[in-house]
Amino acid sequence: MKAYVIQGGFGLDHVTEADLPIPSPARGEVLIRMKAVSLNARDIGVIDGFYNPELSEPLIPVSDGVGEVIALGEQAGKFQVGERVSPIFTQSWKSGEATRENWITSLGSPLQGLLAEYVVFPEEGLVRVPEHLTDIEAATLPCAGVTAWHAIVEEGKVKEGDTIVVQGTGGVSLFALQFAKLQGAKVIVTSSSDIKLARAKALGADYGIHYKDTEQWDEAVLTYTEGRGADHIVDLGGGTTLNRSISALRVGGQISMIGILSGASVDSLAIVPAILRRARLQAINVGSRDMFERMNAAIAYHQLRPVVDTVYPFTQALEALSHLAKGSYFGKLAIQF
Repeated sequence: MKAYVIQGGFGLDHVTEADLPIPSPARGEVLIRMKAVSLNARDIGVIDGFYNPELSEPLIPVSDGVGEVIALGEQAGKFQVGERVSPIFTQSWKSGEATRENWITSLGSPLQGLLAEYVVFPEEGLVRVPEHLTDIEAATLPCAGVTAWHAIVEEGKVKEGDTIVVQGTGGVSLFALQFAKLQGAKVIVTSSSDIKLARAKALGADYGIHYKDTEQWDEAVLTYTEGRGADHIVDLGGGTTLNRSISALRVGGQISMIGILSGASVDSLAIVPAILRRARLQAINVGSRDMFERMNAAIAYHQLRPVVDTVYPFTQALEALSHLAKGSYFGKLAIQF
């Protein structure tokens, strides 16, 4: 089978196509023919050595995808041949709270990823995907979808009348926008592109802030909310956005810390404003299989469709990863097998 692997160093120059044997399912496992994968900013971090700088063995990158069950191992009976399934991002996190041990079972690092024609997984590490979605759409769910669902619904408990701030227009951000609107919330989107802000409003965003034209976007949030502040902020910037998120928050509001797009650390955290606002800072790291299944039920019920920017063929996977590294996309980038 064809696959892409990271080997011999880090960076896109060290992602190469390889011929590997088709794996065989063992007891309780399922063989899947991959149909599509989608890309996340984390994939570039893995390729660049940010997550595991000690990587010594060839690693198949990419964590999100969907495929068709084509063979069952002994005593595997949860799925039928021909069903579409997605592997969960953290293979050992089925339900409840996460543990330290869970983080060594995430796909695409440290476990092998999905940028291969065939993969094998334990059936307990898989979920069915909504029938109305295309393969490309279904492939966007495991990380971006579950992360946003975890932030907005599971932890955030966003409700009708709340005001939510979503930073950017990438995969997690647009899922957060869609899920918040399902809850009846008002959504403010920040972006450096007027075109992307217009597209976000077409998806249901109530207000857009161009953060390069309005660098003090926290004040724009306060103005929009008549001084009250946002109930919930989905912070994907990290280093340079967290303090402004605190400033834009209402008293008792919550910030979901998800991304590190502007840096992995904050030089000086605004502790006093955080205290004055009784800010709740909740880090979000994707979610469990139970969350994935609850999200899928909601997506199916509302016939929601994920936003996909560009689809590449499997033979152009490196071009897709290069596009991801540039960051110029609206929604998700995907690769079709």
